[in-house]
Amino acid sequence: MEYRKLGKTGLKVSPLCMGTMQFGWSVNEADTQRILSATLDSGINFIDTADVYSKWVEGNAGGVSETYIGNWMKKSKIAREQVVLATKVRGVMGKGPNDEGLSRTHIINAVEASLRRLQTDYIDLYQSHWTDEDTPIEETLRAFDDLVKQGKVR
Repeated sequence: MEYRKLGKTGLKVSPLCMGTMQFGWSVNEADTQRILSATLDSGINFIDTADVYSKWVEGNAGGVSETYIGNWMKKSKIAREQVVLATKVRGVMGKGPNDEGLSRTHIINAVEASLRRLQTDYIDLYQSHWTDEDTPIEETLRAFDDLVKQGKVR
């Protein structure tokens, strides 16, 4: 597999990224584990998810895709540095007024929840899933920058 630099970083990723939106929705956890193992075995080291993935399934609070990925890494004894994890923040994750968006409050709460579900102490690439017209961009960028400085996001 030929790996490429991720943007202007020194991080190297496979040219293909495994999207995981279906995990916890139309793909159960056992199949997810098989898919992720085959993905890594094929040389694909880049896995993309989001906190809201499968929240649209009735009775699902969201985060199932992240949980399945974390369980897979733990069960398969995957060395954390073997996988480049990307996840996203922005969507509705609760019923409270601060449970969505790109405010500092939501971003900080969301990254902690994603880290727990992914069973890791850092995320390689943390992204805004879409824009938030209600939050000043400076607030969003400061929160992202602080997460990088704290080592929670690479």
